[in-house]
Amino acid sequence: MNLIIYLIFGALVGYVASRIMHTNSQQGLLLDIVVGIVGAFLAGTFISPLLGVGTINDAITLPTLLVTLLGSVVLLWIVKAIRR
Repeated sequence: MNLIIYLIFGALVGYVASRIMHTNSQQGLLLDIVVGIVGAFLAGTFISPLLGVGTINDAITLPTLLVTLLGSVVLLWIVKAIRR
């Protein structure tokens, strides 16, 4: 059941991040899910300890979703910088 929840929230966060970074026309739903999951991993590893916020594995709350969104946006920013 947790896998389904992670996929749903990964898709949601990845979609919002792709809309923020204007990459939504370049990627589909599958890549949105990947961006959301990898962004959640990056956020949990690097950003959550700095801000003192739990990870998405602890609980799905607004602060954890915002940190995950920040991780996804940073991931897309890095990808866009490498592609140029």
